[in-house]
Amino acid sequence: MFERLSDRWRKEAVSAARLAAIAAAGVASAGVALAFLTAAAFVVILERCGLIDACLAGAAAFLAATVIMLVAYAGVAASSRQEARAIAEPSSPPSPLADPRLILVGLQVAQAIGFKRLLPILAVGGDAFLLARRPDADSRRARAHGYEAPPLP
Repeated sequence: MFERLSDRWRKEAVSAARLAAIAAAGVASAGVALAFLTAAAFVVILERCGLIDACLAGAAAFLAATVIMLVAYAGVAASSRQEARAIAEPSSPPSPLADPRLILVGLQVAQAIGFKRLLPILAVGGDAFLLARRPDADSRRARAHGYEAPPLP
């Protein structure tokens, strides 16, 4: 159980490190490109409209970029939460025998009866369980040939 848990944590850590490296490289290159584009747009607007209009246009461009980044972040965060939820949900329901309350009751019964007296009872119960779970030879042969026995009246 701990091995599976540590493997999952390791995979999540590697995935997070990869995403962080990609994000850092993207932010750095986008920052440089944005700086040059902003400078060019500022100079063009400054020559045509004046200083105040150039500053307002730059602020509007950065505000639009911020909104776009927030929407992208929300989408990535939602998909990450959905993947984490899919990983966390077990594919099959847990066994009722793994319930801690049932194990505690079993230990109390074993203490009350005594472990030496309980071993033969558990051995007989285990054999009965195995015999009940094992299909008999006739029904296995019937299923192998493709026909089922008629239901009992």
